[in-house]
Amino acid sequence: MQSPLISPPDLMQRLGAPDVILVDTRFDLMKPEAGRLAYQSGHIPGAVYADLNRDLSAPVVPGVTGRHPLPDPNVLARTLGSWGVSPSSLVVAYDDASGAIAARLWWLLQWLGHERVQVLDGGFRAWLDEGGEVEVDVRAPQAARFEPDVRTALLAPLDEVRAASETGSPVLLDARATPRFYGDEEPIDPVPGHIPGARSVPFTTLLDAGRFAEPARVRTALERGLAGTPAEAAVCYCGSGVTACHLLLGAVHAGLPMPRLYAGSYSEWITDPNRPVERR
Repeated sequence: MQSPLISPPDLMQRLGAPDVILVDTRFDLMKPEAGRLAYQSGHIPGAVYADLNRDLSAPVVPGVTGRHPLPDPNVLARTLGSWGVSPSSLVVAYDDASGAIAARLWWLLQWLGHERVQVLDGGFRAWLDEGGEVEVDVRAPQAARFEPDVRTALLAPLDEVRAASETGSPVLLDARATPRFYGDEEPIDPVPGHIPGARSVPFTTLLDAGRFAEPARVRTALERGLAGTPAEAAVCYCGSGVTACHLLLGAVHAGLPMPRLYAGSYSEWITDPNRPVERR
């Protein structure tokens, strides 16, 4: 089974191969244009840029959706095709956030039925640290045809999440930082706290110096949150459905079945004031 991660040396060996599509997903929630500017200043040769807000999410519907709704599958398929992604492509995504953004593209491709996708472990920083080449030129990719085969079973619908918050089954794993989970601080969303009954598993607990920890350590961190629940029965969420994908990627890296994603996540949950919220 293909690993969901690729190391910088392994990518260097594949660089320039016709079947490899590199996607730069660097993004800053507080400075939405910063990722594109960083890409323009220097990126892995041949990479295209994916904007989290514009390419990897649908437009926000105020009061209805979370901050990063899932894109329409057909719209995303056309975007992927414009980047040169075909059924035979190996897509490699990278960011500068230890995989927190790149994992979103990794999961989106899984959702569309494309499993030849990996995340560059350690991201752009690891690439530089290991002597990887950088270019500033933006190459025009050769367009391809990408046909989505949507796997709805990878998603947990809102009604199921609501039931889980009341019964504790399936277990809900929250990927946000611990202070946000407990409502001690909330820099983005208007209501602090978490979905009742959820367990805190910050995505950073899966990391070691900016890269994924070795599989056994990741497995231990996830199983602590799962508390005996099979991974495939768990549902992961975060603030807007982005860093939750890091937990899903981590599960596969650790040899566990992939949990499901509550795509709307906490920012969707709190659009209805009748949905309860827990704090410390």
